[in-house]
Amino acid sequence: MPHSPQAKKRQRQNEKARLHNKSQRSALRTQIKKFETALESGNVEQAETELRLVTKGLDKAAKVNLIHKNMCSRKKAQLAHNFNALKAAPPKA
Repeated sequence: MPHSPQAKKRQRQNEKARLHNKSQRSALRTQIKKFETALESGNVEQAETELRLVTKGLDKAAKVNLIHKNMCSRKKAQLAHNFNALKAAPPKA
């Protein structure tokens, strides 16, 4: 337990930041799941829209150090690869 007023304040600030980061990370994961759902359904237009939103979210998260910049790049590459595979696949008859 902190004893000094500064340490107590720092603990309050850290808790507030932790909860904010947790919600932001959760929202990012939800966006990724929406994209993956669109991929599984085979809807190219919706998947393209979701990919754009996910990419924007990942970039913003990396910008504020919510996730590491290399993780951001890796995740965007993986998602783009999956999207391109969907586009290249022959349409189901």
